[in-house]
Amino acid sequence: MIHILATGGTIAGEADPASGGSRYKAGVRPVGALLASVPGLAEAADISAEQILALDSKDMTPSDWLVILAAVRRARRDPAIDGIVILHGTDTLEETAYFLHLTLPAGKPVVLTGAMRPADHPQADGPANLLAAVRLASGSDARGKGVLVVMNGAAHGARHLVKARTSGLDAFESAEAWTTARADGRFADLDVTSLPRVDILPGYAGAPARLIDACVTDGARGLVLALAGHGSVPAAWLPGLRLARDQGVAILRASRCAGPVTRNANADDDGEGWLTAGDLPPPKARIALMLALASRFSAAETQALLLRP
Repeated sequence: MIHILATGGTIAGEADPASGGSRYKAGVRPVGALLASVPGLAEAADISAEQILALDSKDMTPSDWLVILAAVRRARRDPAIDGIVILHGTDTLEETAYFLHLTLPAGKPVVLTGAMRPADHPQADGPANLLAAVRLASGSDARGKGVLVVMNGAAHGARHLVKARTSGLDAFESAEAWTTARADGRFADLDVTSLPRVDILPGYAGAPARLIDACVTDGARGLVLALAGHGSVPAAWLPGLRLARDQGVAILRASRCAGPVTRNANADDDGEGWLTAGDLPPPKARIALMLALASRFSAAETQALLLRP
């Protein structure tokens, strides 16, 4: 028995007639209609389904992550359910997957999938992705791997997954084979009604330091710096970052480039009281920091979380 949680996304999208076919609206079709469009689904598993959201994933928020987490927890507690498949838009799929990876313990498989083409496209990829996700969630190989994602015939572990291209069926890639992935779940006991606000600040030539003050004034408890190169902090940002740090705001150096940001390399992280992202890209570093702040982790515990492979 596989339980499907639908949240909207392109997989449930339909073309917008007013655009002449150049645009579509995500999250239009209900989950029942999606299931009816998948040949062979009934042979793959017994299916139950639940529509929990109907969003374009560009509009997904941390509050929605908590809704999804609660739905997955309920499904996992049901002894009749063997695995869960989540239908999700692709824009922020990697963020939701990583959030769930950190907040769900090992156990019944959880697999996310979506589509790069809307449901009414003549060559829609959603049905094949949904069927592949159900098959993966039904098998024993998915157990103990943490949260997985299936797109375009390939499976990925949530930690290393990125949406690397804006279009095309091969939009997703990861640096690690899903078969070597492992469950994390260190925030499996998370019990909150909201998550602390953490903002991402882009580093670019001439980026104004007043962005720091704006985020802090508006309530950010953490700042992830999506910096150039090896996490290079502009000199003009230093006074603002130090003021934010002294006000209790967590500062985390990350990079807009691929590759790790090494602690105390290219900056005095110990002296400044900053965290470093390791090889986590800024959106995932933000999620880890939000959960660490919600769980009242110390700086040392948070840094260990960020650098865990």
